Amino acid sequence: MQTPKNQKNASDELVRLMELVAHLRGKDGCPWDRKQTPESAASYILEEAYEAVDAIESGDQQEIMGELGDVLFQVLFQAQMFAEKEAFSLTETIKTIREKMIRRHPHVFGKDQVENSDQVRELWGKIKDRERSRNGQGLLDSVPKGAPALKRASRLGQRAARVGFDWSTQQDVWEKVNEEIAELKEARTPEETTAELGDLLFSLAQWARHQDIDPEAALRGANQKFQNRFTGMESLAQKRGLDLSNMDIREMDRLWEEVKLTSPKGDNKEY
Repeated sequence: MQTPKNQKNASDELVRLMELVAHLRGKDGCPWDRKQTPESAASYILEEAYEAVDAIESGDQQEIMGELGDVLFQVLFQAQMFAEKEAFSLTETIKTIREKMIRRHPHVFGKDQVENSDQVRELWGKIKDRERSRNGQGLLDSVPKGAPALKRASRLGQRAARVGFDWSTQQDVWEKVNEEIAELKEARTPEETTAELGDLLFSLAQWARHQDIDPEAALRGANQKFQNRFTGMESLAQKRGLDLSNMDIREMDRLWEEVKLTSPKGDNKEY
């Protein structure tokens, strides 16, 4: 295996970063870093991961490099805190994931044969199921509770489908979506509305799964589209000496439609 030239010194830099993390946590380090616990710092892993996703989707390689570094720092920071508690070391963490990847790729490191990525995914799922069964876990237990809700809904449905607990066709799922819409319309109390809205979102996530669409990515794209258009509307208003806060909804709608006309092709179908 050839190592890219820009990674030859990666191990040295990793050691330096580990030493920096240990120093930050030491008696002469940073008071804020010293008082952190694995629990208090856990949310920063998600925060940095989201920022890394944003960078990757932007295509800015310098930004991607920086954000991946931030994610790596959070991993090392957590590992340092657990090492201080003598729970496990970073070395054990690395060894564990290396062994897991070898175990999960028997078609690369073993004798199993696969012909395409779909078969790889199926094999991966079977291996995880065996591991889960040995650990006494239920089929859905390993779906992270801290995952984004739409992503988790999709994963829960995907796992249940492994044993045949799923709708037979996309049309069947869509009928369930319409059923949940009707029930949401009939809701009378805030509690009922919340519950029915949750059921609708869950059903939509399953419909997306049947379409091979990641509902989390779809909503993230819609969020970004809305932000881009609203920012464009603000910019257009500013160029014309207007203040959105002093405009009525009809005036803002006209600006919104103007922005839509200048949006990238295929980006003007919604809203």
